[in-house]
Amino acid sequence: MRGIRNILVSAVFLGLALGLALLPQTASSSSSTAMSMEQSGSDEAVPAYHAQSPQGALPATMSPELFSDPIVQNAYAVAAKIKKTLYQEPCYCHCDRSQGHGSLFDCFASQHGSGCNICIYEDLYTYEQSRKGKTAAQIRAGIIKGEWQTVDATKYQQPLPAK
Repeated sequence: MRGIRNILVSAVFLGLALGLALLPQTASSSSSTAMSMEQSGSDEAVPAYHAQSPQGALPATMSPELFSDPIVQNAYAVAAKIKKTLYQEPCYCHCDRSQGHGSLFDCFASQHGSGCNICIYEDLYTYEQSRKGKTAAQIRAGIIKGEWQTVDATKYQQPLPAK
């Protein structure tokens, strides 16, 4: 009886190991999405982003009026103004893995950005840096370094002036 039990336990472990070995690998991204092998400060691969501006028009971001939180409303309002830049930025909540996002832009073309502080802070950082004249590549370098974590979100608690 003990021998049968040992064989069954071994078979279960062998089945698990075989199953893990045969799991499909993460699908490779489309050629327009740059899956950078650059490393961030925490030695993790940079999330998906597009290395170039979009070729055509981008879909609309979600309307800020759909959300009640003023910071979220402002995040969606500025996202609508900087869509082409957001398209070229990675998102460190790793929604490229969990949601299939190709860049930070996808967070604000969906409701995802409304419930994620990482997305919101990266969006506000991108907005502030683009207003300073930084390029998408320069902003991306700052995001990769973690500079988005220094955004003062308190200044976004009131509606932004319409510009």
